[in-house]
Amino acid sequence: MTSVRILATSGLIFILAGLSLQGASPRPPARLMLRSAAALVLDQETGKALVEKQAEAVRPIASITKLMTAMVVLDAKLNLQAPLVIEDQDKDMIRHSRSRLPVGTHLTRAQALGLALMSSENRAAHALGRTYPGGVAACVQAMDAKARALGLTETHFEDPAGLSSGNVSSAMDLARLVEAAYQYPLIRKYTTRPEATLQSGRRNLQFINTNALVRAGRWQIGLSKTGFITEAGQCLVMQAMLAERPVLIVLLDSWGKYTRIGDANRIRQWLEARFRRNG
Repeated sequence: MTSVRILATSGLIFILAGLSLQGASPRPPARLMLRSAAALVLDQETGKALVEKQAEAVRPIASITKLMTAMVVLDAKLNLQAPLVIEDQDKDMIRHSRSRLPVGTHLTRAQALGLALMSSENRAAHALGRTYPGGVAACVQAMDAKARALGLTETHFEDPAGLSSGNVSSAMDLARLVEAAYQYPLIRKYTTRPEATLQSGRRNLQFINTNALVRAGRWQIGLSKTGFITEAGQCLVMQAMLAERPVLIVLLDSWGKYTRIGDANRIRQWLEARFRRNG
């Protein structure tokens, strides 16, 4: 018999597994310690929570927002080959973050979508909202309407790039959002692309995926999105295969640049050991 207790203390999650002395099957790591303030891992097929910590707490979600931006743009069935131009109004006027897309850059809507999802380009995401029918305000309204349609009661948006701390959700809601986004082949494709090149005039601009796990290629990832602003901390959502089963992973407000990746790897190790022991 195995008893599992989940204790949350001092920002860490401890999962203690007590095993009977009978049998000599390998033990999983005794403790799963996560430094993310909120975490959720769902079995995608059954909906069962495999790991859960502060999953109902509402927090800023930063660039995880871009998954919803992509869904409403695709739902609107806009011409993905239509030309867009990065304009002054696409600059980040909230946090004044840097961008590798200079004002005046020409690209297609599909390229803007890809850069927003893969490389978390804020100017690309804002351009998608600006060129949405009715502009940014209408795009954000569509994002909130989509959230309501999906039953995401703790989710609200204020901008299409995730720069506002008013873009909020819970880990539980985000798992549902990731499940919805996973149904879009283009979102799966763009979020799991390791790198991309955009020709801008005579220059080739290089972009990489913001998720190091995608770039490394050692995980089987079906969808990925990262996020960061100061209020949200380091965030990561993924659909991935772990322990030979599809799972949805949500990590919010991780502290430290690499903590969300460390937490993901700790979850993988713990789950694979757990299910290997259970046969």
